[in-house]
Amino acid sequence: MRQVLPHLVWLGHAGDGRDFRRLLDARIQAVVQLADEEPVLHLPRELLYCRFPLVDGPGNEAKRLSLALMTVANLVQKRVPTLVCCGAGLSRSPAITAAPISLVYREPADECLKKVAKYHPADVLPGFWNEVKSVLKPNRIST
Repeated sequence: MRQVLPHLVWLGHAGDGRDFRRLLDARIQAVVQLADEEPVLHLPRELLYCRFPLVDGPGNEAKRLSLALMTVANLVQKRVPTLVCCGAGLSRSPAITAAPISLVYREPADECLKKVAKYHPADVLPGFWNEVKSVLKPNRIST
């Protein structure tokens, strides 16, 4: 689990999402789980929890991707300390963190992905990233 500075967002894998003591120690207030193949997390009731079951590659429903992006964008914009986690933490988590940062700060998505990858290992599948960027364009967030 690693923070993407200067944002109050951490990236992690499925095990990080299950380590609620570590989440509470880091003062994380929200968890966004993205892995379709992972079971639902059982977290303490004081943590916000959103689950968007996404596959790691193309084939995700645009509405579901859009909801995931806008949820993380709102958490970033409101500075809610948030863990974004998926299976291995290398593809969906970095992508669904970088794209909302690009929305909030109005920066190019590819540049935001490079910035995120400076703080956390990333191996984003091109088909998934292209799908994320295709739903990113019509979304807007007011700051």
